[in-house]
Amino acid sequence: LVFMYKHVLKMKLGDLNNVPRAKRPRKLPVVLTKKEVRLILDRLEGNKALMAKLLYGSGLRLMECLRLRIKDIDLNYLQIIVRNGKGGKDRITLLPDELIPQVKHQIERAWTYHRQDLEQGYGEVYLPFALSRKYPNAGKEFGWQYLFPSYKRSIDPLSNKERRHHVSEQVLQKAVKQAVRSTGIHKPATCHSFRHSFATHLLENGYDIRTVQELLGHSDVKTTMIYTHVLNKGGKGVISPLAGIL
Repeated sequence: LVFMYKHVLKMKLGDLNNVPRAKRPRKLPVVLTKKEVRLILDRLEGNKALMAKLLYGSGLRLMECLRLRIKDIDLNYLQIIVRNGKGGKDRITLLPDELIPQVKHQIERAWTYHRQDLEQGYGEVYLPFALSRKYPNAGKEFGWQYLFPSYKRSIDPLSNKERRHHVSEQVLQKAVKQAVRSTGIHKPATCHSFRHSFATHLLENGYDIRTVQELLGHSDVKTTMIYTHVLNKGGKGVISPLAGIL
């Protein structure tokens, strides 16, 4: 009897394992209105304001923005090359022409840090994919430096070298959280809400979902479909939604 009970119980447990699990419902993204975006941006200063404007104006993820290198900024074609984004993919997104003066100023600021580091015997930045072995001197080239360098150097735990890394993500996260709170906006908005708002406002402006998908770097259009509570219309030549609020 004991043997039969164990056998039946095992069969029942096996049947339970074969039952398909219910999919976890997908939460709708927190989307800010253009007015709310403007209110938050107006409460940010310096490079924090520029980073937030790039999140919204270019649809960047937080870490994609912080990991931007000088060579990833194309001022001539007004585009940003996002390297090794989510899923290890590269993509090209737009650089709002309204931000060119601020981006140029930030590049000059990064050059000041880099020049000081070189004069003090440092200036080598971390290179991904073991590129430092293939190009030993590339780490000291200005093009590889971060667009948003940290205020001070630190010890790289992987190489044990003193280097200047990019700004910590917590710097912008805290600033945005405080800015949202000060505006009286009651939405649970975060840095990622700028990216959601970028996609939604482009669709509102009439750009087609395939274009938005490409700018966001989604491999499957179904991921972008979450923003289709806005009418989907065709469009030519993408103009950043940032242009309408500055």
